[in-house]
Formats: sequence, structure tokens, C-alpha cells
Amino acid sequence: QVWGNWGKDHSGLKGEGWCWNFRAGGDRPSAGGGGQTGVPPDVMARPWLSCLLLPALVVTVAANVAPMFLSNMTTVNLPEDLPVGAEAFWLMAEDLDQDPLTYGISGPNAYFFTVTSATGEVKLASPLDYEVQKEMYVIVEDRNDNAPVFQNTGFSTSINETLPVGSLVFSVLAVDKDTGSAGAVVYSIEQVIPSTGDSKHLFEILPNGSIILNGSLSYNNKSAFYQLELKACDSGGLYNNSFVIQCSLPVFLSVSVVDQPDLDPQFVREFYSASVAEDAPQGTSVLQVEAVDGDKGINDLMTYSISNSTRPGWFDIGPDGVIRVSGSLDREQLLEEDEEVQLQVTATEVHPNIYGQEAKVSMWVTLRVTDVNDHKPEFYNCSLAVCTPQDNFTGSVDEHASTRIPIDDLTMVVSDPDKGNNGTFLLSLGGPDAEAFSVSPQRAVGSADVQVLVRVPSLVDYERQPVMLVQVTATDLVSGNSSVASVTIHLRDINDHRPTFPHSLYNLSVFEHSANGFVVTDSIHAFDPDTGEGGRLTYSLLSGNGADVFEVDPDSGTVTVSDSNLLDREKQAMYYLTLQATDGGNLSGSTTLHIFLLDINDNSPVVSGSYNIFVQEEGNVSVTIQAHDDDQPDTNNSRLLFSLLPSPYSHNFSVDPDSGILRNLGPLDREAIDPALGGRIVLTVRVADCGVPVLSTEVNVTITVEDINDNLPIFNKSNYTFQVKERDPGESSLVLVGVVEARDADQTEANNRISFSLSGSGANNFMLRGSVLGSGWAEGRLRLPSDVSLDYETQNSFTLTVNAENPDPQGAEATAQVVVEVEDVNDEPPTLDSASLHGIRVAENGSQHGLVAEVVARDVDTMAQLEVQLVNVLCTKAGVDVGSLCHGWFSVLANGSVFINQSEAIDYETCDLVTLVVRACDLTTDPRFEAYSNNGSLPITIEDVNDNAPYFLHEDKTFGVQGYLAWPPDVVHSCPQARDDDSGDNGAILFSILQVDFITKDGATTTFQGFFRVSTSSADNEFIGNIELVTNLDSTLQGTYQVTVRAQDRPSVGPAQEARITLNLFTVDQSYRVRLQFSTNKEEVLAHLEEIKAALAQATRTTVYVVNIQDMETARAQGRSYLDAYFVFPNGTALTLNELSSMIRSDQDSLTRLLQQGLVVLGSQESQEADTPKVLTGVIVGLGVALLLVIVIMTTVLVCARRSYHRKLLAVKAAKEARKTAVGMMPSDSAIPGTNMYTSEANPMLNLATKDLGFESQSSSSDLDNVSLNSLDDNSVDLEKDKQKIKARWGMSWCLGFLTWGPSLKGWGSGQS
Repeated sequence: QVWGNWGKDHSGLKGEGWCWNFRAGGDRPSAGGGGQTGVPPDVMARPWLSCLLLPALVVTVAANVAPMFLSNMTTVNLPEDLPVGAEAFWLMAEDLDQDPLTYGISGPNAYFFTVTSATGEVKLASPLDYEVQKEMYVIVEDRNDNAPVFQNTGFSTSINETLPVGSLVFSVLAVDKDTGSAGAVVYSIEQVIPSTGDSKHLFEILPNGSIILNGSLSYNNKSAFYQLELKACDSGGLYNNSFVIQCSLPVFLSVSVVDQPDLDPQFVREFYSASVAEDAPQGTSVLQVEAVDGDKGINDLMTYSISNSTRPGWFDIGPDGVIRVSGSLDREQLLEEDEEVQLQVTATEVHPNIYGQEAKVSMWVTLRVTDVNDHKPEFYNCSLAVCTPQDNFTGSVDEHASTRIPIDDLTMVVSDPDKGNNGTFLLSLGGPDAEAFSVSPQRAVGSADVQVLVRVPSLVDYERQPVMLVQVTATDLVSGNSSVASVTIHLRDINDHRPTFPHSLYNLSVFEHSANGFVVTDSIHAFDPDTGEGGRLTYSLLSGNGADVFEVDPDSGTVTVSDSNLLDREKQAMYYLTLQATDGGNLSGSTTLHIFLLDINDNSPVVSGSYNIFVQEEGNVSVTIQAHDDDQPDTNNSRLLFSLLPSPYSHNFSVDPDSGILRNLGPLDREAIDPALGGRIVLTVRVADCGVPVLSTEVNVTITVEDINDNLPIFNKSNYTFQVKERDPGESSLVLVGVVEARDADQTEANNRISFSLSGSGANNFMLRGSVLGSGWAEGRLRLPSDVSLDYETQNSFTLTVNAENPDPQGAEATAQVVVEVEDVNDEPPTLDSASLHGIRVAENGSQHGLVAEVVARDVDTMAQLEVQLVNVLCTKAGVDVGSLCHGWFSVLANGSVFINQSEAIDYETCDLVTLVVRACDLTTDPRFEAYSNNGSLPITIEDVNDNAPYFLHEDKTFGVQGYLAWPPDVVHSCPQARDDDSGDNGAILFSILQVDFITKDGATTTFQGFFRVSTSSADNEFIGNIELVTNLDSTLQGTYQVTVRAQDRPSVGPAQEARITLNLFTVDQSYRVRLQFSTNKEEVLAHLEEIKAALAQATRTTVYVVNIQDMETARAQGRSYLDAYFVFPNGTALTLNELSSMIRSDQDSLTRLLQQGLVVLGSQESQEADTPKVLTGVIVGLGVALLLVIVIMTTVLVCARRSYHRKLLAVKAAKEARKTAVGMMPSDSAIPGTNMYTSEANPMLNLATKDLGFESQSSSSDLDNVSLNSLDDNSVDLEKDKQKIKARWGMSWCLGFLTWGPSLKGWGSGQS
């Protein structure tokens, strides 16, 4: 491995570097010539050393360029007899930065050479042997020595402030010349300027270098410019045996935010107001408004308009925003609006916003209109809610009213809408009658209610002048303008006369009970000479006799009847009333009315007593009805006549019209009377007088006819026929067979009670129980007793006799015949024919359709109606329930036909057995008996069809082939496992190799035949293809074998299906084979192989190929084993022993796990497979060295024992001197007892911290040799405790030492190291 170091920075070689081929020759190499460096062109020999992967660890610095070897460094030929120390060749490189270079070589065979680091001169350090090493290749491997470089350093862009979140802002590209993860660039935004809370995450950079917007922008509210500091780093890689990440210098992206018209304009002031006189001419400027564009970066022009106004047409606005008078103004129209005009001014931008709409803003502007004296006082009539202009008014007042009494009904208002003195006016009174009146107020401002007052009462005289006229004048105080209104005053007359009647007494008559409102008299009137209200009369009846019976019309004086009911001659025959007349002035006069009542027929006859008569059937009735009439005796109004009103039984009776005697016309029969009446006959007798109109009274006469037992029971039928089902046991209740009915016409319970009895053959099988349905009506319920069950097959009918009789022992009885027919019952459940439930087989995937089976049901009952029902569907795969997957595959019809319902859905791979659970149902079975058969199962076996292609279980397509060690018939790779979801032959897989292509490292492809073959094995329904070598591979070929493997099933019927996979087999040189030694045997390593491979894969990030695991055969290594493996990257490169050791030591977690699994030594296969003689030689040499060490130690112990006493004396003296030594004069680091060396220098190989270093004495004795002469203070050493710590630390350090020194021990057996 050739490496270089220059200046303060480092850079590795490119992966496409150079390869030197060293050959043995006879001449000393010289520099240059023939495309070779320092090698004669005629020196050629066989290759003797395999190429190694040579990592160059790098650390890059931005703007630094890596050095490059010269292009003529291709092949170096060396003679095998080149003396040690002679010049072999020169390493020549150049650096564009002109930095000083440092050269070096590393690798498994680097010990053959030494390099002068400053000049690049390479000299031979170990002898060359052509027969051992023919060629040695040096491959320069890429390292992470370059930082990403942005392709352009001037970044700037502009974006709209309305750019949606997630949109692309800018794209950057940084390129890293390294390969692999060292060339994978990761972008980041280091900071955003300005650095605020909302700008920190405003932008986001994606892995592809695209910068997207992560938040909203605002030109006005946020920043209009952003600067992004961008940085690009690679994903890290090895450089100088360390994992480093290279980053570029930061670049800055300037982002300008372009303002967009997305905001409405704004007025520069929050409120506008102004004043203008109401007489201002048109065009007068009143006020100027101003609005600006909310988008500061655009500042669009404005147009102004008045969009709303409380007084349209009064004002307009120009393009400059100046509001001018456009019409006549009138302040007086704004009195209710506080003399102000409100204008809504709208400012609109000339151009539409980003949404295509107008951007505008509106504001209300207040304009106050000031007053001028442009009105004179005006008169208004305010009698209604709205005042109207008027100059003629009317009013009224009583004659001779007192002074300052106002005129009534005068609604005069004077108003001057002007303001202040302009609205002040004076009031005065004139006209022909102004002397009699005055006006108020005489001075007012704005408006005032005007009153005309009586000033001279003697002049206000109705008899002399009923109507008077005055004029009211209103004069403006400032301008002198005036208005005049006329007032017409009507005088009201007063009452000064009393009403009088022509006579003091009036005699009148009226019929009693005359209707309400009947006129008794309308010719009696009073007289009052006053006019108006004083002459208007009101009539009334004074309280007293008859005031509640009669009433008078208050206007006309007509006397009428008010209560007809109280007007009764029989109670009062004469009334005296006082009639009074009152005028409007409350003056009154009266007269007396004498009223006589005339008789009418107003009383009905009155019947005395009540009439209830009891009589037995066939008895007689005779009774007298007594009555009287209160009307005037000896008149037709009091004469009475008797009559019998029609009724259901009135034709059986008669009544005498004069005497009122009631008699029956024939014998009485209780049964002829409606039973609901209970034998009662109600007759209505009418008693009427002879008056006009005829009045009558009705009285009920109740005649109860008592019953006697004179009727027999009667059945409603003479013959009854009933049906009853067989096997109708009473169970918990009796079974009703039928009902018979009988009636007895007698109407009392004692005479019409009916009892039943049953007789005839088989009568003991039945029970007859009677019950009363009503009076004289009974039924007998024929039932089966609970312990009786009829059998249709034994006796299908019974003939019985039912008797009905009265309780009278001497009474006769009635009979009826009853026939009971027994009906058959459907009481047997159906059954399934077991032969129809034999299993069937159905192929999957639409192979079969239609009817596949018939389920047969049977029933021994007659009239049975059977159907087959599907109860459940069971879906299983290999005996395991798979749920409802197959529920829709089959259907069962009512006739038992089984059809395939979803042929294409049938899938053997998901369900191989469908069990249809069916039953038979008799639709006509009696509900009390079982209608269903037992459930039956129809198994349907799903037959497999070759409908699934094989598939590979894993997709790892990159593997390593150990070309130098693979010999036929070695297995070079086990294909990913394959599986076919079909069964049997359909699921059996056979592997075959379709094609083998070899791709060299320069990309050339060559097709090979016969290099590989594949064998097939299976386990647990999974098939494994083992790729074997047919012939040995050419070790000189380096590249990738692309092997296309086919997995094909072998169906017995139909075409086969297949799957293909292409495997990349990299040729891995034997030199990359690494041996790991474990302290456990082979079985334990195999048991934990997956954990070991997982820990190795975690530490190396490679694919671990284990090629051999064996127990170590030497007696010294008994119980130990070793594992040979390759560590291959996906690109075909592999790890060397040094690289593996470095990676394991850098991953402490993986190292700990491997130590737990027993890992003790790392080494190459060659170093651990030395010849047995060399091993024995090494053992003998080691034993000799050990013996020599024992002799030296024993000698040292004897010498130390002799000096022990002398050292004790020295220690006492040193202690005395130590007490005199000032505190703080001792070295700061802890010293090693017995030496003058401090812990940091004692044993750097242990790499222990100062405070963690333990020390154990050579001797186990307890003398003062255990105390340092340079540490004569109060400290002491706990030997037993320190021994335990030292042993614990040494155990870990021993393992780390083996991992560290493992590569150096590979030559231990041959004595090279």
C-alpha cells in the first residue's frame, strides 16, 4: 500500500490509481525509461505476490488538491538477487498546491521495502525469492480525501411573497470526487439571515439539494431579503485509519422576496372630517383624502369614488382625492343627522390584485354643514304625528270663559329652522276680534307652540257672536321677514234650562212574560229648550218597584221589558215606575208609570207522586195518575187532559183522558220483554192543559213483571262436529276440543241457569265444563284431560251426547249429538341421507363450475315439505381454521343441490378443505315438534392446480467466490431459498443455471459455459439451490460472475412456472481470508454462529462469508477452534486483516460481544497454518527462553535478599528526611513503587490512566521491598486488593493485546516476528 503525506494536510489516492508489477531480474533498477520507473525493460519474472486492497486514510481541507502519482508508475521489475539495502524504485508524485510530500508503503508485504519519506526512494529491506513470490500488485484504493465542492459560488434568486409552502426556491449542487459513502453529499442550512424565530425554519433543503419553502413569506410584515448559509458534507469514510466526514466551505444564497399585490390599500389617516357652509356654490373644495398601496414594494396608483352617502348628489370626489360640492346644500335637512353628511369614500388600486380582484379600502368621512339665515318663520299644524304647513286654524272656547283660558283644539306651531339669532322670531295678534284675545309666547327661538288666550271674557258671548276671528303674525328678528296665520274661534253655549214631562202619571198594561225588548210605551217624552249639549236629554228609571223588570232607552225614552222571566203575573200583577229625563248640564225632571200585567198560559201541569208497580206474569194493572195546573182557575189555561205516549209496550196499556186511570189491555208475559230490561216496562203518561199554547207534563210509570219458570233450555245446534289433533296431550293445560251453547228464555237466574252433562262411547276420554256467558246463556267446553292423548291410528272419531237442564228437579232437559274427529299430526323430524354426504373434490381457480353434489333429505310423515339449509361453512388449511375465506365459494339450494358459487375465488393455497354443515327442515312440521334434522357435514376437498410460480425468499444477490481455494465440486454459494405455494409436484422446485456472464473490472462482459452447476435440496417446504464449481476458476481473472438461476416447478399436468434471479458472484482473493481463533470448541462456535456473524457484520458493515470452522488439533490448543471467513463489501472488495482488526477495535460494542463469544486471536490463514516443524522449533526456542528467564529471576531474588537489610536502613533514613520535606514538593504524577519512573512512562502498552495503573511486586513477601524508596510518605499499598484489580485489568488488556498484535504474530511460528 503506497501512501503519501504532504504539508499539514492529507489526501488519498484515487480508486482508479496505479498497479506496480514487480518482477525478478539481474540488473539494478534505474529511474525512468520505457514507461517504467527505475526498472530495466529486459528484466521479467513470474508474479510472486497477490494484489491487496490498500486503503489510504485521508483528511481533506477545502480548497486543497490531493497529490497524484505520475502516469508512468505502472510496472516495476526487480531481480530476485537484488541485495538488501539496494535501491529498488522511486515513488514519484506531484501536488498542484506545491505542498511538501511524504511517501510511504504499507501492507502485508511492505516489510520487503523501506521508503525514504522525504524523497520517495524505495530500498529493498528483505531478500526477494522468485520461487516464493513472483508478482506483487499495488492497487490504490479511494479514501475520503475530498470535501464536497459547490458547482457555483454565486447564488441568488428571487421569489414571490405568495409562493406556496413546499414550493421550490432554489437548487444547489455540490460534487465530491470520492466514491461510495465518502462521495455521498448531504446538504444543510447552517443559518438564515436575518436570524429570527420565524426565519429559523423558514427554508428546508432536501437531500437532492433542492431548497423548498417551509413557511409563509410576507414582504411587509417579515423580511424582504434572506441570506442562507449552505453547507455540504459527505457521508463519511476512512482516512488515515479513521472515519472522517469532509465538509465544504459555506456558501451563501441570497433570496429576495418580491412583493405581490396581495394587500388592500390603506388611508393615511384614520379619520377625516371638515365643515362647509350650506350656501357654498358647486365645485367648492371641502376636503382631500389620501390612500396608499398596502404593498410597499409596488405602490400602485389610486382611484377614488364615493361608494355610499347619507345625502347622495351633494358631494363628489376627484381623482386627486379632493371632495367638492356637487349640489345645493341645506343644513335644515340635516337636523336629525346632527347637521352632518356621512360619505363612504373608496380608494381602489389601478391594477387588480393577484386574485384578479380589485384591491380597495373604504372609510366614512364626516362633513358638517354650517347655517346661514335663509328661512323665515312658518306656521305648521301639528295635530297629527307629522307637522304640515298651514295658515288657517280653528279652535273653540266656552262663552264667558275666564281670562287667560286658552282656545281649545288649536294645534298651531311656528318654526324657523335657522340657528341662533337667525332662528329667533316675534309673535303678535291682529284681526277683527283681536281685542278679546291675546297670543303666547311673544318671542321664541327655532320653534314654539302658539296659544290664543281669552283676554276680555265679557266680549266672548255665544248669544251675541257664536264665531270670532283673529290673525297671528310671526316676524324674523334679524331679517324682519314675517308670516301670518288666521284663527277661527267657535264659542260653546252653556246649559241653563231643566227638562219637563207633559203629565205626572201614565197608566200602562203588558202581558206577563213578554219578550225582552217588548215596548211598553214609546210616546212619553220630556222637553228642554236648551241647545247643544244642554238640550240633549237622557232618560232613566229610578230604583224601586219593577226597576229590574223594565228598562228605558236613554235617548228616545222608550220603555221596554228587560227581564221576561221576572215578569210573572202569578208572582206580581202590578208595577209602579219613576221615569226621569236629564239634560247635558245634569238638570233633570220625572213622571210616574202605572203598569198592569195580563195573564198568559205559562204554567205546565204538575203531577203528584211517583209510580212503580209490581205484578206477576199474567196479572192485571190499575193505577190513577194525579196532577194540577197553577194558571188562572176555571180557564182553559188550567183544564187538564191525560194521554199515553207511544213506547215499545204502550200498546198493551190504556189511560182515561179525564180521570187519568192506567190499565193493561191483556195478560203480561215476562219473556216477551227485552231481557235487558229485567222485566221492567216503562210507560210515559202525558198531562196537558187547554191553554194557548198547550203546556204539558210527562210522568213515567214503571211496571215490573215478575218471572216464573215456564221455559226449557235450547241448544243452538242439534249436532256438533269437532276436530282434534292426535298426540295433543294437555301437558300443562287442557286441550280444547269444541264448544256447545244452550239458552233458556227465562229471565231470572233462578229460572234460566243451565248445567251440562256428557254421555256416550268414549265419553271418559273427554271433559265437559260449563260456563255462563250471560243471563240464560251458557256454554260447555269440551276438553281433553291432561293425561289423555288420542291416537289417530287407534280411533279416528267419537260420538257423544250432551245434555242441558234447569236446576228445577221436575224440569225437562235438552240433548245434542257431538262427533269428535281425530286429525293426524306431522310430528316426526326429517333425516339426511348419509350416502349423499360423502366427500367430494373440487379443483381450484375456476377449474369447475355448476352442480357438484346433491344432498338428499327424507321424512316419514305425510304432507311433509322438505328443504335443505346451509347452517355453517368451515374453512381450514392443513387442519387449521382460516376464518371465513371460503364462505362464498359454494351455495346450497333448498332442493339440496350444491353449486360452485365463486369458481375463480377457490384457492387451494388459502383453504384446502371446505366443510358445508347442512340440515333438513320440514316446513309443515307442527310447531310443537322438532322440524329440523341433525346437522350433517359435506366435506369438499380443494384440489391443487399449478397456479403459483416459485418465488425466492430473499433478495441478497451479491456474494463472494474464493477463486484460489474453490475446486470442483466445492459449493461456492447457497442460493436464496425459494418456495412454491402449490402442493405436491406443483410445489416441487428444480433449480438450473441459465447463463453465466463474467464482467471484468473495466466493464467487459464474457459468457462462460460449464463453470457452475446447481443442485437442489429441500427442507420444511423450502428449496435450496447450492451452486457448485464444475471446473476450477482462473485465478488471474478478477471481476464478477453474473449467474442467472432459474427456479421451476414440476407439475404433473399443464405448463411449468418459474422464477429467475441473477446472482453477482465476486471473485475474492485467498489473501483476504481471515482466521478468527476462539477459546471454545467447534460445537459452541456453531451454536453461536449467527451472533458472531451479526457482531462482525455490525463492526465491518460487510457480508461475512464463513468458509470453514474446525477444532484446533494441537494438544496445546485443546478445546479451542478457529473460523475462516471473508469480509466482502457489496462492490466485491474485501477487508484485509489489518482493516478488520482496526474496525473491530473501533466498535466497542461488537468487540465486547465477540469477546463474550470466546474470540481470542485474529490472524490470516497463512500465519496460522505454518508447517509443523516450524511450530515445534518455535516451541523449543520458547521453552529455552523461558528456562533462561527462570535462572535470571532466581539470581535476582538472591541478590535482592542480601540487600534487604541494607535497604531497610536506607528507608529509615529516607523517612526522617521525608518528614523534613515541605508539602507540595513531590511530583504531581503517581510514582511506581520501587522505581524512579512515573505511571505515564511505566508501561505505555497497557494504555492505562495515571490513577488506574496498578502495580504488583515481584515478591509475595511482606518486607519493605514493596514500598517505593521515592514514595516515603504516609501512603501504603493494599497488595491483595490491588492484585484483584490488576488481574481484572490484565484479562481485558490481554484480549485487546491479541487483537492489537494479532497481525504481527502471523510469523511467530517461523521465527520472523
